[in-house]
Amino acid sequence: MGALRLGPLLRHVDWAAGDSATIWVEADRPCTAEVRCADGSGGSVHTFQIAGHHYALIPVTGLTPNSTTAYEVLLDGLHVWPLPDGPFPPSTITTPPAGRPGSATAPGLRLTFGSCRQAAPPADKRGPHGPDALDTLAAQLATDPEAVRPDVLLLLGDQVYADQLSRSTRRWLAARRDLREAPGAQVADFEEYTRLYYESWLDPEIRWLLSTVPSLHIFDDHDVIDDWNTSAAWLAEMRATPWWRERILSGLMSYWVYQHLGNLSPAELAADPVYEAVRATPDGTDALRDFAASADADAAAVRWSYRRDFGRTRLLIVDTRAARVLDEDGRAMLDPSEQQWLRDNALAGHGGYDHLLIGSSLPWLMPPLVHDAEVWNAALCRGERGPRWARIGEDLRRRSDLEHWAAFPASFAALSDLIEEVGTGPRAPATVCVLSGDVHHAYVAEPRIPSTARVFQLTCSPVHNSIHTAVKWGFRLGWSRAGRWLGRAFSRHGRTGRPPLSWRRTGGPWFGNQLMTLALSGRSARLRLDQARKGPRLMTVLDRDLTPPN
Repeated sequence: MGALRLGPLLRHVDWAAGDSATIWVEADRPCTAEVRCADGSGGSVHTFQIAGHHYALIPVTGLTPNSTTAYEVLLDGLHVWPLPDGPFPPSTITTPPAGRPGSATAPGLRLTFGSCRQAAPPADKRGPHGPDALDTLAAQLATDPEAVRPDVLLLLGDQVYADQLSRSTRRWLAARRDLREAPGAQVADFEEYTRLYYESWLDPEIRWLLSTVPSLHIFDDHDVIDDWNTSAAWLAEMRATPWWRERILSGLMSYWVYQHLGNLSPAELAADPVYEAVRATPDGTDALRDFAASADADAAAVRWSYRRDFGRTRLLIVDTRAARVLDEDGRAMLDPSEQQWLRDNALAGHGGYDHLLIGSSLPWLMPPLVHDAEVWNAALCRGERGPRWARIGEDLRRRSDLEHWAAFPASFAALSDLIEEVGTGPRAPATVCVLSGDVHHAYVAEPRIPSTARVFQLTCSPVHNSIHTAVKWGFRLGWSRAGRWLGRAFSRHGRTGRPPLSWRRTGGPWFGNQLMTLALSGRSARLRLDQARKGPRLMTVLDRDLTPPN
């Protein structure tokens, strides 16, 4: 009899017809995975195998639009979810009303987002990072009948930390191999990546939350390794090590299985040649490994970015890690095909959506001092001040994580131009929001551009992590008048000139474990920031209308 090792995770819920969804599971052996819903809908599929692990993405069809139905998971006919005597309510699938995605009566959207979650410690132990915001959200939804459930949970990177392991995982690794040999106390292969997901997603609160709130994911660096693809020199050094190839292939393989697959709609899955190849063989490891090798060798060979339309809200999730061009003379956050994909999807049906959301794990608008320092650093690294400064710049880039949009000046300008183009004119949406994480604090920034739409940088991080006091003060300085003056000094030294636009902070910075929620309905938008406090409880520290003035 099969047993459920991990999941279920509710992933894609159809917002066009409102009658289907997908649910991801991992079983302990080959089996038929089935979902049965209380309303009579359901679906089943046989598991596929990767490196001795067995997975399924179960299509659920026949759901009733505009309804909530409980479901159970069975493996070879044996009930495995919900767990017996569990403390949580039944897992459910909530569907939106049926209707044309772009129609004036399309349903609104409530989207909660954040990034950077170190696995929470066991319930009977205290961890170094304080209450987990996702754990706290789960507890609130499970116990408070008045709590409003998000329609979608967007996880913007660092869902697992392959290079910052818990004590229990380090002990597990030490029993498996000699940690005195590289890469030491970091994950080395696919099996060790699976351990990270078990540790993170077997957390009871997280397991229930992900079973009942649809989630969308994108990676950031720690899902693979800190500073992943920060520069050409960094990549060359990593590829020269004997352990890197297995690390990167395993990182991409595990991301594909545990996170990327569920981002795709059933139609996209049906057209995906890798998914077809993996399921067509008794063991899909070689097919997936070949795919990961292609992705590592050529950024343009694979697209991790994706688009979702929720009624009259368009969400574009952008890969800001694997899609980079690292050559110093042509550095870009997105390779040309990826940049064109972003532009095409932002402008397609322009006027047919009320809100454009661009999910980027890395913020577009940073504190002005940080922005100027990154532009200055990019100039040094490409040799604007000579070879000696180029070497200094590369060292600073790695030590200080100078790798956000500003560190790719041409890409920053291209994104700024695209946002202004989308947000200008009579067909402009009400809001354009860039949703980001990474920087372990939260803030709201607004650019000064002549747009019809209201434009925002909304940054929320971490979900469960912390930040050094010195870094906190550095970010505060970055927004200050003194910071702006110091940033101009960097610009003069690097001969970089002024940024192509200016912006101001209109909220924050806030430090702590936190989540942001956007509530979008018609052309109105409201933003809330909740922080996890002891109890546990969520405390609202911001509740703000983003709607354009009449």
